[in-house]
Amino acid sequence: MARKPATERRDEITTGIETEPAFAYRPLPGVADEMVDNKGAVRPVWQNLLSALSRMTEQELTERFARADRYLRDAGVFYRAYGTTGVSERGWPISHIPVLIDEQEWQSLSEGLRQRADLLEAIIADIYGDSRLVSEGLLPPALIATNPEFLRPLVGVKPASGHHLHFLAFEVGRGPDGNWWVLADRTQAPSGAGFALETRVATTRAFSDIYAETKVHRLASFFGAFRDALFGGKRGTEGRVAVLTPGPANETYYEHAYIARYLGFMLLEGEDITVVNDQLMVRTVAGLRPISVLWRRLDAAYADPLELNQQSHIGTPGMVEALRAQTVTIVNALGSGILETRALLAFMPTICRHLRGEELKLPSIATWWCGQKSEREHVAANIEKMVIGPAYSRMPFFDDNGQSVLGSTLRSTARDSIADWLATEGQKLVGQEVVTLSTTPAWVNGKLTPRPMSLRVFAARTENGWQIMPGGFARIGSGDDVAAIAMQSGGSAADVWIVSDKPVEAHTLLPTEESFTRNMPGSLPSRAADNLFWLGRYIERAEGALRILRAWHGRFAEAADPKQPLLADVSAYLATIDIDTKQAVPENLLRNIESAVYSASNIRDRFSPDGWLALNDLAKTARRFKERVKHGDDASHAMTILLRKLAGFAGLVHENMYRFTGWRFLSLGRYIERGLHMTRLLGHMSGPDAPDGALDMLLEIGDSVMTHRRRYNVNTARLTVTDLLALDPLNPRSILFQMNEIHREVEQLPNAYVNGQMSPFFREAMRLHSGLAVMTPETMTVEVYQQLARELERLSDLLARTYLG
Repeated sequence: MARKPATERRDEITTGIETEPAFAYRPLPGVADEMVDNKGAVRPVWQNLLSALSRMTEQELTERFARADRYLRDAGVFYRAYGTTGVSERGWPISHIPVLIDEQEWQSLSEGLRQRADLLEAIIADIYGDSRLVSEGLLPPALIATNPEFLRPLVGVKPASGHHLHFLAFEVGRGPDGNWWVLADRTQAPSGAGFALETRVATTRAFSDIYAETKVHRLASFFGAFRDALFGGKRGTEGRVAVLTPGPANETYYEHAYIARYLGFMLLEGEDITVVNDQLMVRTVAGLRPISVLWRRLDAAYADPLELNQQSHIGTPGMVEALRAQTVTIVNALGSGILETRALLAFMPTICRHLRGEELKLPSIATWWCGQKSEREHVAANIEKMVIGPAYSRMPFFDDNGQSVLGSTLRSTARDSIADWLATEGQKLVGQEVVTLSTTPAWVNGKLTPRPMSLRVFAARTENGWQIMPGGFARIGSGDDVAAIAMQSGGSAADVWIVSDKPVEAHTLLPTEESFTRNMPGSLPSRAADNLFWLGRYIERAEGALRILRAWHGRFAEAADPKQPLLADVSAYLATIDIDTKQAVPENLLRNIESAVYSASNIRDRFSPDGWLALNDLAKTARRFKERVKHGDDASHAMTILLRKLAGFAGLVHENMYRFTGWRFLSLGRYIERGLHMTRLLGHMSGPDAPDGALDMLLEIGDSVMTHRRRYNVNTARLTVTDLLALDPLNPRSILFQMNEIHREVEQLPNAYVNGQMSPFFREAMRLHSGLAVMTPETMTVEVYQQLARELERLSDLLARTYLG
């Protein structure tokens, strides 16, 4: 793309006119545009960005966008999409061009959202309190009583914090007249704040130079203030703040883990929590510990199967009773999802005047509940301007995935039956005015193209009242159709820059004071310990299988006969651990690696991005080899590559993981599995009936060939191999080395000593270690190996009963 003189480009940009073909931006007629005003001029807040973009070649822009995409890919940012073909995991769909809004306009928008947040708090306090809005005729009784989000067990339950709402999100759009409208309120378990952070980071990777010179408000202060508010709700020194997630299958699980890690909160699932004496307690490896503040990210009905949805498998029985006792603060309060009811928008202006004595500063999209005669008749008379949809839906009209009816698309015969439909089903329906949203520039097919847009804006209750995130993210439609804005419908997300005309303060979540207190990591939840333990076992199990398969394929490449005694013997051993040598890359090897990925996915808040990337790269490579690799040298080389990648993952974990309780469970999983691997292998291949070459193969599998040559001035023999691979305390592959490490880690676990005495688990680990330490190579028989393998399995079971139950 050839460049024009700066002065010529500046004139064109300022007047919104023809610049380079890629920047010949033409807003849609009759639609408000974020970049171009109604006179066709570029808004001042956009001029610096557009000027910078116009100076870039297409190649430079492509490289910049690639940096943003690479960051999201490397960070593992994803969401789950649910469709007719099932669930798919997708990368976060970024729209690279940010949306710019002037600071003064944002302050006005924020003021309206703060008023709305206070109004929502007053409404929900009344719904679950005195119910005066219903008794005084401001809310129809049916809208509350028949609402699936109205949770009767919560009536009369006052929140411990004094507030029902702590964290909100608002869907906001700009209409053709340039004014902002609220499309929907998010009060149940608002998602997207973590994605907004990641979208900001990715966008600044693409435009780091422009971002640095543009006075954009940072997001960290918003999260810092909310974190301080939640920590301020702790009860005493023992209370904990945690994020409650439905689990890895949830569409926004990545965000749950990201937010927990970013703010330093525990990430829990329902099964991690129990209720004791009306107090929420988290199960940890050190015992039960109290929870003071729980930021829930699951729908309220699933939170307590005892009093709410009895079909829930992701909640905690007794949680409602803990709320009655005011021993815990839930963010947001159970039952707050009723505020997302679409029909409620029709009554908010009147309620605002009644409760606050003022008009809504930020109007809602025009809504009519069809349970009332006059409203029903109005909707029927103006059907061509309406969208008809479920009254109790929690989605804005464009998110309903076909549940809503657009009046203008109906045939005349169908319109005639609308009145009858509304008369019979009106209580379940609302009519909403069709709103044309504003457009914003998006990079489509090599040029700036107007695309419909709405904002998701977040509000957090802090010590100083409601604070509005200075930005959030914009949902960008994939085409001209407003209905495509929904993420599930193929839209994308853009960063939102709130631009000031003066320097902005750079905030950070790191403490600024010079003095500090070194806090030890919190207690490890038992479920997290379980996943760390099995992550260690699966990784070691995969490595053991890889080493055996590499040695097997190397010898097969020479003999080309799987019936050769050594190959047949090793194949028989592998069959006992469900590894089939008829497959160059056995299916069970892939399952072990994928099980490791699954275990890691359950502890994303405790897992480094580098470790996660390395583990996923290992899994992807293994799956690719499954389709391509053949027996012999090809497979042997493939196993070597997989071993290197696995070693890279293990190295990242070893060098970077903090040496505390989580590390110990991960290490114990590896040591127990490696001990089992070597014990079973020696028991099978070092006996008197072992085929020729078995001892040399054992040394290769144990990565101890060179060590054996240096330490023993004899040829390979059963006693020397036994001494090196079973009883040498300095060989990291030997059984005794694993027992030494197990003993060392177990001694550091919580409750290793009870009332001054060893715990049963510690005692069993000590007994196993001592018994092996006094053995000699001559006494290590097949029967001894078999017994040792059974005892290692029992040790694993005892660890699970002691810490992971």
